[in-house]
Amino acid sequence: REITLDNIYYDFNRSEIRKDAEPTLNQLANTLVQNPNIRIQMASHTDCRGKTNYNQNLSQRRAQSAVDYLITKGVGGERLQAKGFGKSSPAVDCACSKCTEEEHQANRRTTFSVVD
Repeated sequence: REITLDNIYYDFNRSEIRKDAEPTLNQLANTLVQNPNIRIQMASHTDCRGKTNYNQNLSQRRAQSAVDYLITKGVGGERLQAKGFGKSSPAVDCACSKCTEEEHQANRRTTFSVVD
């Protein structure tokens, strides 16, 4: 089961955690610290623009950025997996050239799943 976190979005062509994502990641980190047996996968996505290989690599960097952030908050790295999905799983399915900037933004996201 995949759960979408609020406010874990990325700027176009970027993989850095934005300030508006920090409160949600902090909340997730606190939950994980309080529940040391939970393991999760951070799954990141891109919008439809760009080549498939580039977007795959970008989404992997985004997922890794989220994992790295959680590690700085005291979550053990062995409990975290980073997985990039590129543009293969859009949250908003629109014709790429006709997507609004809001639709593109919705697709540039990170979600998480409990894996154990």
